[in-house]
Amino acid sequence: MEQAITYKRISNTIVFITGAFVSHTSWDNWKLYFESRDYQTLAPAWPHKDASGCTLRQRQPDANIASQRLTDLTNYFADIVKALPEKPILIGHSMGGLIVQLLVQQGLAIAGVAIHSLQPKGIFTFKYSFYKAGWGPLGFFTSTKKSYLMSFSEWQFAFTNGMPYEQQKQAYYDLLTPESKLLVRDAITDAAKIDFKRPHVPLLFMAGTCDNFIPASLNYSNFKKYTDKNSITDYKEFEGRNHHVLGQASWPENAAYINDWLNNLPLN
Repeated sequence: MEQAITYKRISNTIVFITGAFVSHTSWDNWKLYFESRDYQTLAPAWPHKDASGCTLRQRQPDANIASQRLTDLTNYFADIVKALPEKPILIGHSMGGLIVQLLVQQGLAIAGVAIHSLQPKGIFTFKYSFYKAGWGPLGFFTSTKKSYLMSFSEWQFAFTNGMPYEQQKQAYYDLLTPESKLLVRDAITDAAKIDFKRPHVPLLFMAGTCDNFIPASLNYSNFKKYTDKNSITDYKEFEGRNHHVLGQASWPENAAYINDWLNNLPLN
């Protein structure tokens, strides 16, 4: 009779950290994938966003969402992580990827995965698509007391470029949420500052060749900034992934890559 194979793991807990503009339900399929592999998972909603995308859009403009700042959001997730019985694996997308980097820097994770991560302070790109996708959400010359809601055409360019129209429309309806302009601007302040020389737990960066919002070159620059030779820092670029990478039909391939990466990390 064959015996089941069991793996020793660095942690049995995964915390998924959502990015800006979208609902935490972006992770629903990912949670099921990793739970089927015996992980315990959490995908907490952001403050003021514990409702469906449709409900949140009906509240637009939302002063509470508009007041969100990166430092407060990072602290919010830090408190969630600190309350867990063990240090978790952190997996974040976009702004959530940046928060993963910030929490790894604080020593609050056993490993981190940054999927199409928003850049920390001091990392730039000259790609036109990055500025086109981000200009509206930055909200210059508009009131920061009002939250920002992407139009469908903005969503098509920033998140779902290259996908069939019906899939773009369904993702917009299911996931889009209003966002804080101040939060987006905080990515160029000390709230998003990383000490790239500091030793850190294993950290994986994932990028997509078709991402207009966070180009692969920006992810690669982020990855290359880490300089501690004794820390594991890895990079993987996938063909055909846009910024809606969590919901593209190819998402199981990304999830499987992460699962394999985690299973092959050294146990200290």
